[in-house]
Amino acid sequence: MNSYLRTVTARAFAGVLAATMALPAVAAPLMRYGYEVLEQLPHPRENFVQGLQILGDTLYVSTGQYGESRLLAYEFPAMKLKQEHALPPALFGEGVTRLEDRIYQLTWRAGQLIEYDAESFKPLATHRISTQGWGLTHNGSELIYSDGSHQLYFLNTDDMRVKRTLAVTLGARPLPRLNELEWIEGEIWANVWQANQLVRIDPETGAVLGIVDLRGLLDPEDREPGTDVLNGIAWDADNRALWVTGKRWPWLYRLKLRAMPAPGGP
Repeated sequence: MNSYLRTVTARAFAGVLAATMALPAVAAPLMRYGYEVLEQLPHPRENFVQGLQILGDTLYVSTGQYGESRLLAYEFPAMKLKQEHALPPALFGEGVTRLEDRIYQLTWRAGQLIEYDAESFKPLATHRISTQGWGLTHNGSELIYSDGSHQLYFLNTDDMRVKRTLAVTLGARPLPRLNELEWIEGEIWANVWQANQLVRIDPETGAVLGIVDLRGLLDPEDREPGTDVLNGIAWDADNRALWVTGKRWPWLYRLKLRAMPAPGGP
C-alpha cells in the first residue's frame, strides 16, 4: 500500500512477531525459511506492484497509485507487454487474480472489486466490498482477499457475497498487515506489509505455518528514491517456481527456499 498514507509502523509488527515467536508451539512447529535467488528477470521499474499472478505464459500485474493504476499482461518470461487497461484516476489499483475467463482487480479505498473479461480486458461489472482492498487470490472456486488487517475474506463468485472470514494467527496472536496473496498448492501465501516477509497460511484454521525471510533481496544499488517495499507473489504452477517482486522494483526474482534451523537446534 501507499506508505505515507498508512499509520501502522513496521516496528509495531516486529514487536508482535518477536513476542509471538517466543510462544511455545501448540501444533506443528513453525517453519522458517531463507532463500536463494535462482533467476532474475527485468521488470519495469515504474510499476507500483500491488498484485501478481502467473498463468502459463502470461504474467498479470496490477499496479497502484492514483492516476497510475493499471491492469497489465506480459508475455512470460519474455516480459513483453501484450495488453493493458488503465483505471480511472480516482481508483487506486490493488490485488489481481484470474479465475477461468474472468480477471478480478481490487481497489484500495473505493470499496470496488472490478470484474473483467480475461481476453479483452473489458470491464464487465463492479462489485462492492465493505472494507479496504489489499491482496487478492482464489482457491479455484472462491475469491480470497485481504484488507490490511489479520482477516481474510472468502467471496462466492456467483453473487460476490462474503461466505466466510478467516482470522490469521501467528501462535496465539492475530497477524495484521496481510497484503498481496497467492494460492500455492493448497495454502494461502501472504506478503506482510513492510516486513520483508512472506507467510504460509492454513486456509482452514488461519494458522501461520511458515515465515519466509526476504531481507536483503533487493540490492541496495538497485534502490532509487521512488523504490518502495516488497510486494508481489506469483506461483508458476507449470514449473513449480516462486517469483516475487516489489513496488517500483527493477527485477522479478525466482527463489528457492531453504529451511532454517529452529532456535536452539543443531
